[in-house]
Amino acid sequence: MKNNVQIETYTPKYKESFKDLNIEWISNYFEVEPNDIKALDHAEDYIIEKGGEIFSAVLNDEVLGVCALIKSNTKDYDYELAKMAVSPKAQGKGVGLLLAKEAIKWASEKGASKIYLESNTKLQPAIKLYEKLGFKEIKGISSSYNRVDIQMMLVLNS
Repeated sequence: MKNNVQIETYTPKYKESFKDLNIEWISNYFEVEPNDIKALDHAEDYIIEKGGEIFSAVLNDEVLGVCALIKSNTKDYDYELAKMAVSPKAQGKGVGLLLAKEAIKWASEKGASKIYLESNTKLQPAIKLYEKLGFKEIKGISSSYNRVDIQMMLVLNS
């Protein structure tokens, strides 16, 4: 499956999939928070216009997964890897790995040296994926989400 999946950067035709896949996974494990709605309803303003990007994993015109890189306005990191969601039917098939690798490559090409993410330890497959990619647990950055109980950073070798 993953050999045929294309990772595409943002176009408005994927906007609904970005929102729907995120709402689906968040409500499955947690509560959808006001900050989620802000980012998902206004993805262009919140992510794209500020120098970030949204990636969609597409197979036969169907979006199987999404993730975003949100440009940081702090000195702590360059981008936040955020809003990663994979359709239940595509989970465990390498789609998240493809998305994350493409996002990391994109950030690296933009000159990023650090990528940050927030997650929850309840999401063990996601945590294992991040560790496989080289993310390490960190402390000390405040989160605007109630569900966050782990923060991780990837230092890129530029």
